[in-house]
Amino acid sequence: MRAVGLVVEYNPLHNGHLYHLQAARQLSGAEVVVAVMSGNFLQRGEPAILDKWTRAQAALAHGVDLIVELPFANAVAPADRFASGALNLLATLQCDSLVFGTENTTIDYQSVGRQLAILPDLHEYFRDYQQTYATQLNHFYQETLHLNIDAPNQLLGLSYATANARLKRPLRLLPLARKNAQYQDQELNGSTIASATAIRRLALGQTTAEQSLATVVPADILQALQQQKLLTWADFFPYLRYRILSTPLAELGQIYQMTEGLEHRFHSVIKQVNDFPSLLRALKTKRYTYTRLQRLCLYVLLNIREPAIRQVEQQPYVHLLGFSQRGQAYLHQIKEQLDLPLIARVSQKIGHEQGLLGLEVRVDDIYAQLNGHEQNFNRPPLRVK
Repeated sequence: MRAVGLVVEYNPLHNGHLYHLQAARQLSGAEVVVAVMSGNFLQRGEPAILDKWTRAQAALAHGVDLIVELPFANAVAPADRFASGALNLLATLQCDSLVFGTENTTIDYQSVGRQLAILPDLHEYFRDYQQTYATQLNHFYQETLHLNIDAPNQLLGLSYATANARLKRPLRLLPLARKNAQYQDQELNGSTIASATAIRRLALGQTTAEQSLATVVPADILQALQQQKLLTWADFFPYLRYRILSTPLAELGQIYQMTEGLEHRFHSVIKQVNDFPSLLRALKTKRYTYTRLQRLCLYVLLNIREPAIRQVEQQPYVHLLGFSQRGQAYLHQIKEQLDLPLIARVSQKIGHEQGLLGLEVRVDDIYAQLNGHEQNFNRPPLRVK
């Protein structure tokens, strides 16, 4: 059996994702769909509205055959590191193609990826402190490749292409045009496909839109959105505020990605704000995007230090969240070829602070406190028929 890979967050899974799943099988001709999914915290530095097990269950119910977790170190990171972590897992799981959504399907991602892969680390290349990294990156793409990157999924697509070109055995890249809704559309537009942002706003009661959630998400996700506690930064802000106030300045400066004296800015503004959006506005400068600051807030909340991130990078693994019967058969087919540890159950040993999944367990603990459900221990992989 051949497998096609997907990189997903499913925050939450909606009709646009069902289109992606169906198209992935058609474009690739693969018999098996493998998904790498972020856990309880996401790439833009925010908590998932539903926990990883609820989202994995929905993925399996709607066509994914094998789903694994993208570790926090890659899941909550800039596009290049997010893409690198995900592509390495898909390659480990022997996928031969990747289907990803983008606003521009005319780019030859395979070729562009090879060009970008030979360039030095762009994080070191950009030193204009009056512009955000994203702005400088867009200028670089315009000057070097004559590409105008004006949408999030275009940047992510190029990050996939670059990471893919660096693999020993690159995957076949199959871009898929986004359908109807754009990534950050704030409101539903009457279509049966809406952005995850608009769906979250409606589920959380942050919009007056009259369109029903039932028109844009499958029934099982609708039920979860109506019955489960939906988590946002508003739930975590009191803990973040306490963390900033109670952490000595020198220790705050040791938080992962806390650069250029930002710890002083955190300390100076935290007493002046009462909610998370106000904190982000107070922290904002020309140098940093809201997404960069939001990720940094998450690192502060969870007390993330660089050694913990480096440990995951140096000791990668595959954490299995669930599979279908076809996925189980595929896993049996490739098991002897796996070159990373396959984790089906999180034991006390590997979930210990210094264990293989130590970071994952630690960051999930605070999510579980608010969500009310254990996220790692005694959680076997999900199975669907």
